[in-house]
Amino acid sequence: MPVLKFPLMQEFRQKFVMTNRERLQWFPGHMSGGMKKMQQKLSRIDCIIEVHDARIPITGRNPNFKLEFLGTGKPHILVLNKMDLVNPKFYQPITDYIYASEKIDKVLFTNCKRDKSAEIKNVIPEIKKVISQSMRYNRSENREYGVMIIGVPNVGKSSLINAVRAATLNKGGATPVGARAGITKSVLTRIKISFEPPVYVYDTPGILTPKIPNVDVGMKLALCACFQDHMVGIMVIADYILYWMNRNYNHSYMDFFGIEKPCDDVYLLLAQYAIKKNMFNNRKVANNMERKPDMDLAAKDFVLAFRNGTLGPVLLDADILP
Repeated sequence: MPVLKFPLMQEFRQKFVMTNRERLQWFPGHMSGGMKKMQQKLSRIDCIIEVHDARIPITGRNPNFKLEFLGTGKPHILVLNKMDLVNPKFYQPITDYIYASEKIDKVLFTNCKRDKSAEIKNVIPEIKKVISQSMRYNRSENREYGVMIIGVPNVGKSSLINAVRAATLNKGGATPVGARAGITKSVLTRIKISFEPPVYVYDTPGILTPKIPNVDVGMKLALCACFQDHMVGIMVIADYILYWMNRNYNHSYMDFFGIEKPCDDVYLLLAQYAIKKNMFNNRKVANNMERKPDMDLAAKDFVLAFRNGTLGPVLLDADILP
């Protein structure tokens, strides 16, 4: 088996260069229509629950949510999901930063894969608490509580609904979930998540801001699968993981690739990994069959290892916190 040689000295990149930034702009028609339908249902809502990925608690949140929903006077709960992928030492600094910088009534951390956990069981009591402390105006005589779940794609909005239903009603999933961004494309009929008092929730499509401000914001969203991978390119995502880890002195990828020193060349790493794992593509060139390392397949393994926590917990917004 051929072994690729790594450079003796490696200077890490200080900036991630992306030649085609248009890949980071994704705002299909259902997102625009979804925002309008969400606004139309606000009169039936007592509380807004914004769900976001705990690895990017600040970056990538849609600023239009603040403009459209925070000014309504409705209580606003921010649920940071996938808490298991973040080092717990960051929970309090994240919470303090958000309370200090914006008007959020409650910050909660959840892991929707553990529907019997205390964090999931605490969601309904917190909803009841913030609503009871608010002015419900035209809904003050209504015993039913209405909740709207909002957020960017693939942060766990539908998973949160299903987890809370399982914890409070012992019922199965009421809304489809998936690892791919854009599963929910319409504002669904209301879903019951609590008996007493009756709490009903609207699941909504994930909606990104129409304009991603810069490459780093877009790539952090891509790392957390808020874009569909083919929109950005799996090799580009893998390269940004390597860039981000090196920039943050996190070299846990060395064990994954089986190397003895850090490296900043993703193509070299993926080629070696593909050879080691016997991942090859055969293609015909001038009547001859060429056997080359399957770089895309190797990149998918690397990206998956980052996303599922194999490379360790990460806080992609660590540089933003004071």
